[in-house]
Amino acid sequence: MSNTPGASPQNLSLNVRLDGRRALVCGSSQGIGLATAQCLAAQGASVTLLARDPAKLATALASLPTGSGQRHQQVSADFSDPAAVSHAISDYLARGDSCQILINNTGGPAPGPAHAATAEQFLAAFNQHLICNQILLQALLPGMKAAGYGRVINVISTSVKQPIPNLGVSNTIRGAVANWSKTLAGELGPFGITVNNVLPGATKTTRLEAIFANKAQKSGLSVQAIEEEEKLGIPLRRFAEPEELANVIAFLASPAASYVSGINVPVDGGRTLCL
Repeated sequence: MSNTPGASPQNLSLNVRLDGRRALVCGSSQGIGLATAQCLAAQGASVTLLARDPAKLATALASLPTGSGQRHQQVSADFSDPAAVSHAISDYLARGDSCQILINNTGGPAPGPAHAATAEQFLAAFNQHLICNQILLQALLPGMKAAGYGRVINVISTSVKQPIPNLGVSNTIRGAVANWSKTLAGELGPFGITVNNVLPGATKTTRLEAIFANKAQKSGLSVQAIEEEEKLGIPLRRFAEPEELANVIAFLASPAASYVSGINVPVDGGRTLCL
């Protein structure tokens, strides 16, 4: 592949290999983040895991497939503290590493209506998502430019297309991240860097369990009844496995997605009602 910004790839066959590339995957100790890290590693990338719990990260690190030339690492930081994230990524880069692939992924805000949320809740979510994303982007951007290859993929929510009831803070902040991403796609395209959003639907994660538990508590219904009701709103009549999200993310990170940029990709079993 040419490293000249703006140049077309030399090989236009389907190529999802990531040999020689390094990916930083946020929120990668569990759920969609862990599944993504495992998928990228299987494609040949060296993966750096980033999350707040060192013990969980160590377990996740041990689960990554490793081949010739791959070197996986872990970095600990709490996304509720942007200064800690900035310090962690600065220390990481000071060791001589660089990344060409950035997967922004972190847990969503607590459920609740927008009108009842406090200013502090909005600010905390803004810091956790958009500000931490910006810190990581600015830290890794020089390495992407130098390589002539960059992939920024934000795991957000279908709420950027269709707000989800009782997720007021999340709907608001996810929309901000989506527009940040679209703006970056225009700014960074000339450097051979693509920026895209993946929008998970209902996916089997601890986040989904918490949302269903909250709904059950408020409605008086069982969690199982809530789950069955939710499935009726999904044309495929089931929830996604984290690996199904990871497959889409991994494609967007690959050379095969070299001309895909600035888009929102719902992975939701057809649940979103708009185009």
